[in-house]
Amino acid sequence: MNLKTFINLSLFCILGTFSAFAQEEQKPAANDAAEIAKKLANPIGALISVPFQNNMDVGIGEFNGSRNTLNFQPIIPFDLSEKFNLITRYIIPIIAQHDITEENSQQFGLADALVSAWISNAKVKRGVVWGLGSAFLIPTATDDKLGSKKFGLGPTAILLKQANGWTFGALVNQVWSVAGSEEGTDVNQMYVQPFVTYNWKTGTGLTVNTEFTHYWESSENNAFINIMAGGILKFGKQLIQAQVGPRIQVAATEGNKADFGVRTAFIFVFPKK
Repeated sequence: MNLKTFINLSLFCILGTFSAFAQEEQKPAANDAAEIAKKLANPIGALISVPFQNNMDVGIGEFNGSRNTLNFQPIIPFDLSEKFNLITRYIIPIIAQHDITEENSQQFGLADALVSAWISNAKVKRGVVWGLGSAFLIPTATDDKLGSKKFGLGPTAILLKQANGWTFGALVNQVWSVAGSEEGTDVNQMYVQPFVTYNWKTGTGLTVNTEFTHYWESSENNAFINIMAGGILKFGKQLIQAQVGPRIQVAATEGNKADFGVRTAFIFVFPKK
């Protein structure tokens, strides 16, 4: 299956699922595991969460390299009015990679940060959540080979529906570099993430998403399929969602495809009282 066919099939499945579920489920208590899992399945859910997402990819490129990316990505919502919320998300990657740029090479440090902000509907009708906003690329990389040396910005949007334990939708952003070092790499890329999650009443869930990035300047693509199983845990009063699963690269820039990967995540949850 080629990449174009895969993307079309993914979007078809999501749209088909979107039309298949029309009834809303009854809302459980605010601290119920199923309700917490439902809110976490929404990338712009109106609750404070602090995810630590770790991606380990091995067998990369001609030198059989490895890359570990720990994404620290807190989500902080703000109430704007009875109708609208402001949802902010901060993705700060910490990368350790070996034998990627050349044999016996290694780099460790921060990569560029991505800050996103969406205006979203505060009142959810028929399970539909939308968000419109901006994404900002910030050159926080501590190694030249881990970042672009460029400031970037562009639009971002998300649309999803939740019903009967299902969450399905897509997130998209487009970022262009607008300032920064002349030695840096120009940024002109589109990111698309369709996703489907099913959560049982216990808070246990299964998520499948596709992360697709298109680089307009080079006409190259980078794409992963992530399959994650998880559940809600409680340590004292602290709620945590734990997830783990395979990460399969289906497209890559030239010479950078990984043989296999694993994603794990621990999400610290702070529900509104």
